[in-house]
Amino acid sequence: MITGGTDGMGKALALTYLRRGDRVVIIGTSASKGQAVLDAAGAFGAGARIEFIRADLSLVTENRRVIEQLAATYPVVDALVLGARYYRAARFVTSEGFEANFALFYLSRYLFGHGLVNRMEPADAPAILDLAGPGGDLSGIRWDDLQFAHAYDPDAVMRQCGKLSDLLAVGFTRRYPDSRIRYIILHPGLTATGFTGQYDAASAELVAGMRERGQPVEAALTRILRHLDHPPTAPFSAFMQDNPIDVHGEPFDHEAADRLAHLTTTLLRAANISGT
Repeated sequence: MITGGTDGMGKALALTYLRRGDRVVIIGTSASKGQAVLDAAGAFGAGARIEFIRADLSLVTENRRVIEQLAATYPVVDALVLGARYYRAARFVTSEGFEANFALFYLSRYLFGHGLVNRMEPADAPAILDLAGPGGDLSGIRWDDLQFAHAYDPDAVMRQCGKLSDLLAVGFTRRYPDSRIRYIILHPGLTATGFTGQYDAASAELVAGMRERGQPVEAALTRILRHLDHPPTAPFSAFMQDNPIDVHGEPFDHEAADRLAHLTTTLLRAANISGT
């Protein structure tokens, strides 16, 4: 199951697994992009083994709907790839009252990971792979303003969401200490993908340069498959391209992970949306 599976690395990963004979579920917001993946799968006879679910994963209610649908349809989930993100040059608040990047890049990962635990445990080698940038210190987290209500900075938001992914993984392994699920955070390197988002002129120019410098999707795909095909033995691991990151130091502080987990459930309750 792949969030953000209709474009870039997510799409390439979906088609790779379909060619291997697996069943794949992709989740994304664009009906046309989803149909393009379905058409590509159908072209090599894999149309019956792929499902596209259209959903806006910046909305908690949409995450809940999709998770319930998946749990009702698939008794076992072997791998969950968390790749959905969307850059916003200007701050945007969803209809549920959450800053959109925080909701999509963090809350969606929180909800999917916890929401599909029971479906992943029976798998032979279950793995959650979060496409984010691990490491870095905790100073970039605005604990008193996690959703950047003041002095919005899109690049700082994205960096913070990467740190929240680190702490989410730590919190997951602390909550399920006996789980067989392997939680992996991977930054596969700068990749020439779609870079979906809403950009101002300056950031659009920067992104154009990143596309030119980025590695082919196939190079990133090789790194992703390496970890999904042979999950690490440790409950939680992180990699920057091919280099392992020490997940036992200050950037992965247990107290900070517990603090984030508490804040998350509090935010969901305050919005009158059931937490996990």
